Amino acid sequence: MQCKDVEQAESIFNASKQKVMGMYGAMMKGYVTNNQANRAVDLFNEIEHPDHVVLNLLFNACAQVRTTEALTLVKKIYRTMPSTIHSNYYLLTSILDALIKCRDTASAEILFSKIKRSVINYGNLMNGFNDENQAEKTIKLFYQMKNEGFEGSVITYLCVIRALSLIGDYPLAQSITKQIPKSILIDRKIQNALIDMWGKTGCVDKARQIFEKCSNPDGITYTAMINSYALNGMSMQAIELFSQTPEEFISEATYICVLNGCSHAGLTDQARSIFHVIKLKTERITTVMVDCLSRASLFVEAQELIDQFEHTHSPEIVMYMALLSGARNEKNSDLAQNVYNRMKILFPLTKDSLTSASVLLANTYASIGDIKKSSDIRMGLHRSGAKKKVGKSMTVVDGEVYEFRAHDRSHPRSVEIYHEVQKISEELIAHGHEYDSSWITRTMDDDESVASILCGHSERLAIAWNFVANPHTSRIQVTKNLRLALITDRATKLIAAIRRCEIVVRDAYRIHHFHKSGQCSCNDYF
Repeated sequence: MQCKDVEQAESIFNASKQKVMGMYGAMMKGYVTNNQANRAVDLFNEIEHPDHVVLNLLFNACAQVRTTEALTLVKKIYRTMPSTIHSNYYLLTSILDALIKCRDTASAEILFSKIKRSVINYGNLMNGFNDENQAEKTIKLFYQMKNEGFEGSVITYLCVIRALSLIGDYPLAQSITKQIPKSILIDRKIQNALIDMWGKTGCVDKARQIFEKCSNPDGITYTAMINSYALNGMSMQAIELFSQTPEEFISEATYICVLNGCSHAGLTDQARSIFHVIKLKTERITTVMVDCLSRASLFVEAQELIDQFEHTHSPEIVMYMALLSGARNEKNSDLAQNVYNRMKILFPLTKDSLTSASVLLANTYASIGDIKKSSDIRMGLHRSGAKKKVGKSMTVVDGEVYEFRAHDRSHPRSVEIYHEVQKISEELIAHGHEYDSSWITRTMDDDESVASILCGHSERLAIAWNFVANPHTSRIQVTKNLRLALITDRATKLIAAIRRCEIVVRDAYRIHHFHKSGQCSCNDYF
């Protein structure tokens, strides 16, 4: 097994008439080591009275398999084990790891509260929370770890930095990164993670400072910095740094980041130049280029690129989604309908992909005033049982993380929040003319009234909560799970101008910096 000859090991094992526990253990460990964890689980089911070593191997195998069945087995075995198990630290650590890898962080939390804690266990649970997009729990766990007297390792700080990247709040990131020991700050993985974090927090200057001080940068270092520029609307700087990146450091991710920067800034000529020299045009790279062309309304060229890709590859739904999104931006209902029809022929649309495509198509019809067609599509989605992805926005107020959903009323001070939203809405309508915003009095793209656009969106609730908690705040940061709509971008520009407050909103694709002047870093390029 250690020499990776699984067949020979199986031959010897099967020929043995008296199999002892150690042989089962050797086989199971071999299967796990050789990425055949399912067979380790199957073999375990043949054992009548497994010992602690074999049980430990089972949990390791389940952690590798990561299926619902594996999780069920882990929980079943754990429930039937004697109470003496709680003295076996290694076995409990393996169970904890299996629960986390099988994405049952709720059960993992309960087990974690009962066992002897260690830096390794803290790191494992933090990683699990991050994978489940529960970054605020990672931060709370970090403070608990510090209170219990544990000093973080490189791994735990990588988890904490990743959580800060997910939350995207500057003051919170600043307060926690100050606690990282200097001995850990010199680690290249930590430096790369910090560049990525500061970029995703909207603090490009801090990302650049770390990048410039990095004594031994690698491909991840360059890619993280390029992405920081691209996310924050500094596309020319992203292109310039890309041109300075050593060839051996350029990967698929590097190309994707720089092309994304071009896409969100309308730099199609620069994108073409970069794309032309890429030798291996992968599906992800081609999709970004299709997106870039579609955003620039170069639909014929985008379709030609898709056709070229499909000469040697299977069709990819993400490319057609990019084309459909571009048609929606351009309010081109004929093209949107044609792309949608093509998608239905080419792909076995799942509920998720069908919902996303249908919502884009409905929004396209709504944007040109064809409310009946838009409503018919939405009603069809409703009848099919498909659900539109719920908008969620995260913000940090006075050091605490808050999450709002669209039309959320779960916050204990929701009455004050909605009162503030209404107040903001009235201010926008009253002062909109000062900022050349006649659009605010019209019915908007999504067939929603001004009131619903300004009141229901999750990012608007998050912004309002900031003003409720700190009426004179000068800076607000919000992280949103969906793409920011153009109409919302316009409204937020006005809020920043009227309230004289910098607002930073990170959506699913990029970061919008709304300045007190009423300008946004995206320059309305969607």
